[in-house]
Amino acid sequence: MNDTTLPAQADPALGTRERLVRTTSRLMQRQGYEGTGIKQISREAGVALSSVYHFFPSGKQELAAEAVRHADLEFAGILREALTAEADPAEAMIACTRILATYLRDSDWLDGCPITATALETSGRVPDIHQAVVDAFAHWRELVAEKLRGTGIAEDDIPDLAHTVINTLEGAELAAQVSRSEQPLEIAGRHLARLIDSYRG
Repeated sequence: MNDTTLPAQADPALGTRERLVRTTSRLMQRQGYEGTGIKQISREAGVALSSVYHFFPSGKQELAAEAVRHADLEFAGILREALTAEADPAEAMIACTRILATYLRDSDWLDGCPITATALETSGRVPDIHQAVVDAFAHWRELVAEKLRGTGIAEDDIPDLAHTVINTLEGAELAAQVSRSEQPLEIAGRHLARLIDSYRG
């Protein structure tokens, strides 16, 4: 396999540890934690199995927690891009759902929220992964909250609105994947915009 056909996560320009983390993140996004094995990770990352344990001595759980943290930053970058696409926060909600729809469509409806499957499988069972998931959602909510501040919305209302935005985006992404349609995200964007407008003084 030459460099032009290597998947991004197996890019030899990346360090071994980074390839392992990115590969694990992508596999767990599509297969979940339970469906992703160490041997598959090492094979698809183009890394010897012994190297997995060299970088992650505690094994799969340690690697998976780091993969969730990577997914957090990756999705935060997409969310930040979307939220800054429009100065007006209501219009930014519409831009956000359009960008997420584009990413989903371009992945043939495979790559929705990068941590949902893992979050559901490990909640309450794997503390390190669970905490990484909790931190990721908090990070995404804070990005939304930052967008809403200084826009005429009362500070006391912003945390609840940020929760609502992230919760709605999560549900809309899942519905879009199931229906293989951008419509759930488009609807979510319009209604989030109306919601944001209703809170502005």
